[in-house]
Amino acid sequence: MIPCVHDRGSKTIGLIAYLYGPGRDEVHTDPHLVAAWDPLAPDPGRHPDVTYADLQRLLDQPVEALPEKERPAEHVWHLSVRAAPEDPYLTDEQWADIARRMVAATGIAPTGDEAACRWAAVRHADDHIHIVATLVREDGRQARIRQDGRRSQTEARKVEIDYGLRRLNTGDGTAAKRPTSAERHKAKRENRPQTAREELRETVRHAAAGTVNESEFFDRLAAAGLVVHQRVAPSGDLLGYKVALPDDRNHAGEPVFYAGSTLAPDLSLPKIRKRWTAGDAEAPGDAAADAAAGRRWPGPAGARRRASTAMWQALLVIDHGTDEQIAARITGAGEVLDALATTSAAPTRSELRQAAFVFERATRSHTRAVRGHDRALRQAARDLVRSGPAGGGGEDGATTAMLIDMAFFLITAAAHWHARKNHAQQAAAARQSAEHLRTAYRAAAQHPMAVLHQRGQRLTQPRLQRQAAHIRAAVPELAGQILAEPGWPALAATLTDAEAAGHQPATLLAEVTKRRELDTADSVSDVLVWRLRRAADLPADPEHAPTTGTAAASARTLPSRRTGGRAGRGRRG
Repeated sequence: MIPCVHDRGSKTIGLIAYLYGPGRDEVHTDPHLVAAWDPLAPDPGRHPDVTYADLQRLLDQPVEALPEKERPAEHVWHLSVRAAPEDPYLTDEQWADIARRMVAATGIAPTGDEAACRWAAVRHADDHIHIVATLVREDGRQARIRQDGRRSQTEARKVEIDYGLRRLNTGDGTAAKRPTSAERHKAKRENRPQTAREELRETVRHAAAGTVNESEFFDRLAAAGLVVHQRVAPSGDLLGYKVALPDDRNHAGEPVFYAGSTLAPDLSLPKIRKRWTAGDAEAPGDAAADAAAGRRWPGPAGARRRASTAMWQALLVIDHGTDEQIAARITGAGEVLDALATTSAAPTRSELRQAAFVFERATRSHTRAVRGHDRALRQAARDLVRSGPAGGGGEDGATTAMLIDMAFFLITAAAHWHARKNHAQQAAAARQSAEHLRTAYRAAAQHPMAVLHQRGQRLTQPRLQRQAAHIRAAVPELAGQILAEPGWPALAATLTDAEAAGHQPATLLAEVTKRRELDTADSVSDVLVWRLRRAADLPADPEHAPTTGTAAASARTLPSRRTGGRAGRGRRG
């Protein structure tokens, strides 16, 4: 059950007319009172002789009784309460009880307070009610309403238990503002898949991913086709911005603008600037190794490999970092998902967009993220955007599968951390994002895993037995499961490739199983394939070698990643 406290107003008659009227797109049916401060309150919906003004006058009586200068400028309070789509039908009597509980919980009409505010609950659809109240009490004092939104949410959780409704997660005040009913109706009327608010929030997040200054940020907004207005002080300093969709206009034909801060708390200009001004709290990476990797794997494939490494390092931090460091990695992971969603090929783009969209909720909590600890992830997001869109196949497609696989485990770890901190909404969002990543992974990994599987099936029995021994030594508790999985031949082929490139399989397996969170995977062998191919710098697509020589030649440039030297090389089985 979702309660929503709306902005306060100054005209009671206007809200009553809307609640009893046909509504936008004529969606209001049979509007009528289900409860009110007075059981005999007139109902314009059920009594033809009663007008909207009759109900308005009674609601406004305590307001009108005050001297004009003492009347509050905005005295109209408005709360809507909506049931979830899967909830059972609630009767008028049940909605009346819910309305009384809501006005009591929020302080509009505490139980037993005979001098409380006047209110009325109107039902004009099966799944929700609206409560209108005036904020001057019967005794002439103005109602002191504090934290009405949070209190209504708390009462909603109790209502869900009492009525057997779907139980939603409790919010903590860090969520982005929901689209209003008017925005939802407008999107439906114009056949938009999202409301303008949601589309703008997604577009602005994508534009901000990996940016380093204001110029780049605003250039990306313009390139995305948004109408951008910058708010400039008389001194010339930039104070803020607002954006609009070019085809979203009001009745006057003007663009409907949304300030960044109204799209999401972290999209205000001051919050975005903090991404650019953060110090280097993270230790810098090996620039020479990065440059070498860029030469071996240019373009989108190289960017995805470097992002996979950043994700892996962030995953390890979640094991032992402080809460502030972990929160920073989670926000950085959100930027990587945003960048990945905008640069992926058609087979995975839709699921990746959904993964990034829902994970946005998981990037904000009351735990303050210390900027700088997300530097590697922000650089990864920047590399993804600068490298351009990836192709759907070949090394680009395979490294996309590699990155999605790593992102899945980082987002799953984020869900566990949020759950431990009782961040219910964030944990739920991370879990939902992980499911979208799981689906995207299946699409991206299908071809390269099939090729590896075929190669693994052609390996000799002695070689298979040797690789199985490595698995039993590295992950004895999972060895039986791995060797029975359909993906075992692909893993055996990968271990063989690593040996041929001069690596020691046992050493590599020890490295990639540092994070033992493998039981959430559909296939543990798949997970180890991608971790091994990333750590050993092997081609992600087994049908494609690096552009500057073989995988073995590439491995020779990375002595720190291997311990066996060329002595570990062997003939392919």
